[in-house]
Amino acid sequence: MESSQEPNINSAPKLPIPGKRNVLITGALPYVNNVPHLGNLIGSVLSADVFARFCRLRGHNTLYIGGTDEYGTATEIKAVEEKLTPRQICDKYHALHKQVYEWFDISFDKFGRTSTPTHTEVCQSVFKKLWENNLVSEDTMHQFYCENCQRFLADRFVEGNCPEPGCGSVSARGDQCDKCEKPLNPTQLLEPRCKVCHRHSLEIRDTKHLFLELPALEERLRTYIAETETQGHWTENASKTTQKWLEELQKRSITRDLEWGVPVPLEEYKDKVFYMWFDAPIGYVSITACYTPEWEKWWKNPQDVELYQFMGKDNVPFHTVMFPSTLIGTDEDWTLVKGISATEYLNYESGKFSKSKGIGVFGTDVKDTDIPAEVWRYYLLVNRPEASDTAFNWDDLQAKCNNELLKNLGNFINRVLTYLVKDPGYGSVIPDAENAELHPSTQALAAKVGKCMVEYKAVMEKLKLKQGLKIAMSVSTLGNGYLQETEFWRLYEEDRTQCSIVMKTSVGLVYLLATLLEPFMPSVYAKIRKQLNLHPEEESLSLCDGDIERASRPWELLPGGHRIGTPLPIFKQIKDNQVFGLRKRFAGS
Repeated sequence: MESSQEPNINSAPKLPIPGKRNVLITGALPYVNNVPHLGNLIGSVLSADVFARFCRLRGHNTLYIGGTDEYGTATEIKAVEEKLTPRQICDKYHALHKQVYEWFDISFDKFGRTSTPTHTEVCQSVFKKLWENNLVSEDTMHQFYCENCQRFLADRFVEGNCPEPGCGSVSARGDQCDKCEKPLNPTQLLEPRCKVCHRHSLEIRDTKHLFLELPALEERLRTYIAETETQGHWTENASKTTQKWLEELQKRSITRDLEWGVPVPLEEYKDKVFYMWFDAPIGYVSITACYTPEWEKWWKNPQDVELYQFMGKDNVPFHTVMFPSTLIGTDEDWTLVKGISATEYLNYESGKFSKSKGIGVFGTDVKDTDIPAEVWRYYLLVNRPEASDTAFNWDDLQAKCNNELLKNLGNFINRVLTYLVKDPGYGSVIPDAENAELHPSTQALAAKVGKCMVEYKAVMEKLKLKQGLKIAMSVSTLGNGYLQETEFWRLYEEDRTQCSIVMKTSVGLVYLLATLLEPFMPSVYAKIRKQLNLHPEEESLSLCDGDIERASRPWELLPGGHRIGTPLPIFKQIKDNQVFGLRKRFAGS
């Protein structure tokens, strides 16, 4: 069931509105060469979705852009492995990604891809500006050539041992070591081998490439980062990684010896394509251009538009150094990123996700687990690796579903609504509540809820999504405590007026909880609204400042005399035998 925050794909494209807060949000474009695992989801797509939904509830004019990154070495390697063409690989995995994100209730305004004519046009136009501004240089690279494969090997076609002292990784790539996060050139690798044929007998040959002159852009880049970093809510890992790159800033190659990619629009380089870390971030722009021909109103409008980007920590330097430098170098008035939210890694149980070894849960697996999307969303977000790596664990998932969702949140909602329906004195109708603000327990509850609302808004604006979710869930805890303190089950016979105050306040809390949790679990929001008998066309409670202030008077949130619908359990228990079977199924070979 769709929530009120889902974009209407049939409506006219959104454009920035002068005088209003316009928020442009991107989730890092996942590689199209594989199925996304849970770590990919929480690192970019799901986290960005939560913030987009929050911004819509705040009343901001919000555009959420996503898609698949389809060019480059990774796609060519996958095509070789699956004996398909790169285009067939992209079509296959783009469809899989789209299905996964739809199942997870990801509310893209536009979900696109980079292998489009529009992307080529936008990417080449950016390059031409850099070329005209003398910010692209030519140089000869010493590059590995595989005699067996009869080709130059782009960076990701080379693997080997990481040269960084103390790292020890034996599977570093030619562009970066994932273990120590050091950017590399393929020739720095120890014991290099071809990714395709796995042979070590590689030759180093000369080949000409184009480079983005980052040092020439350093002053402007540093000025931009200094102005934005503290004001725009950058996560600590984003700031640290960016500063590390700035200390070692050097020109970076932006071309590769590949066939699958955006062609370089220079005759001498017609057999080369752009490096995916040059063209992929431009994908945000080109996907927006596929969404609306007036895309420049979003991307060349820093006065009216705020850009927020979500990613895993390994993507940070390409979003905070490479991409801004590329745009700054054109001398055009681009919308540059304001907020950066980078997660650490989500691991699987005691190890890492591995599709080849069958270890871990991947996007195409989740719907076959009999665990609904809202539980997956909740667990990933409450376990979001914001300050350090975290691990997915089946026992922990079970505990959080059964205790936090079922016994806390679900129990509160069901107790309130069931009592209204089953008690003959109410007959499913919300009572009026006179002088609720004078009732001591209700007054104390209102003060606590009001404080929660202020904190919720503050942490969500700062992109601290895990904290926002915990604050929202604490409102449910307050509700359960309020029911116990007032002993509502006795009040109907003893003091009808007080009972009505408690019930009207409690059903208002249920409605408020639905709204607070909509960014995190939109399907729960929809279920609660249905049980409250609130129709989609009815005006919804928002998180605008007026409604945030009104939320501290929960007895006012729904009118007396409103008839609610049929209460049903929202969550179901995850049992021990189910966990045992799932752990065994995803343990790998």
